[in-house]
Amino acid sequence: MKRTISFNKGFIPCTIISAVIILFGIVGVFTKGINFGLDFKPGLIEEVRVAEPVAEITYDGAAKIALDLSAGQMDLVITGTSANNETRSFNFVVYNTVALLADGVNKVDGVNMTVKNGSYDTTKLFLNSAVSTVLSNEALYIYPAGTSEITTDDIREALSEDNIAIKQLGSGADASYQIRMGINEGDVQNELQSSVNEKLYSKFGKENVAIVKTDFIGSGMSKSTTRKSIVMFICVIVLIWAYAAIRFHWDFALGSVIALLHDVLIMITFITWSGMEFSVTVLAAVLTIVGYSINATVVILDRIRYNLKLMTDAKKFNDILNKALSDTFTRSVLTTVTTLFAVLSLFIFTTGSIKDFSLALIVGLISGMYSSIFISSAFISLSRKNWKPEYGVHHSLKNVE
Repeated sequence: MKRTISFNKGFIPCTIISAVIILFGIVGVFTKGINFGLDFKPGLIEEVRVAEPVAEITYDGAAKIALDLSAGQMDLVITGTSANNETRSFNFVVYNTVALLADGVNKVDGVNMTVKNGSYDTTKLFLNSAVSTVLSNEALYIYPAGTSEITTDDIREALSEDNIAIKQLGSGADASYQIRMGINEGDVQNELQSSVNEKLYSKFGKENVAIVKTDFIGSGMSKSTTRKSIVMFICVIVLIWAYAAIRFHWDFALGSVIALLHDVLIMITFITWSGMEFSVTVLAAVLTIVGYSINATVVILDRIRYNLKLMTDAKKFNDILNKALSDTFTRSVLTTVTTLFAVLSLFIFTTGSIKDFSLALIVGLISGMYSSIFISSAFISLSRKNWKPEYGVHHSLKNVE
């Protein structure tokens, strides 16, 4: 016979611990604030790298040539009335250094690629997204990933404004820098971007600054996204409560909702104090955990309902509760651990928003397993503290029939 663990002994200590953590999170929200992404906060986000270019390309001819650097190769798309429309491709498996790439590119009529670092690996090249990739007499610079020696303090010193936040993405020489600038009503994206870029150009030199990507969102869009997210979350909680109340009992339903809110607050606490950007991707992680947590809780609630029918000789409701939790404990742990394997893989092998998504999921998965066992059950135990065997069993059977 499987051993019954006295989980009820941990209800009060776990509730106190959770309350302290959540209180810590609430303090953090009011003192530190949540690092809202552009989806929820109007502003400009620009990711930049600072590095000396390894080559520059110019074109002197009548045709139109656009350069594309992606998918492990460089493409020169040649169009125009005075030229044969064609695409010249230079695969980086063959042209694996900048010097070899330049030898191939310079065979195209009118194109001149000047090398500054011929030994650099071509698979790590990128372009400035803020400039046109159509070749002309003006040099188009090609930049190396993984050579920057600039620090966050250097970027901050160059911009020197209170309304700008800077975050390092990646580490060491592979780092890039995310610049976030809040906006006021009436601010124009181009003016904000130009202001930031001019300061970077002045500090590091225009040819050494490459814009990786730029995002902008206005105040109207951010308010709409925030409002819709709140409404969506409330609807999810209400529907889950209704489902649990219909399938089980009001106190079971309320206990499951309390566990969900607990998980969300734990995740917000982590997001606040870790400084993680709260984007729609992280919101998706929160809603994913809501669904995952209620699934784990429903398994336990279903076992409690089953034991109410089976354990007619139970003298205390906690005996039924402990038996249900013991019966489902192995299942809860194994389900969480196996899911964590996949999520940990995402965290280790990805970057950017997916890494934040997976990290939020890791916290949520652990919290979801914990809350299903201790927080939801603690409330149900409290609501049925006056449960009597003679009345409780028949009353519970009536509720589930």
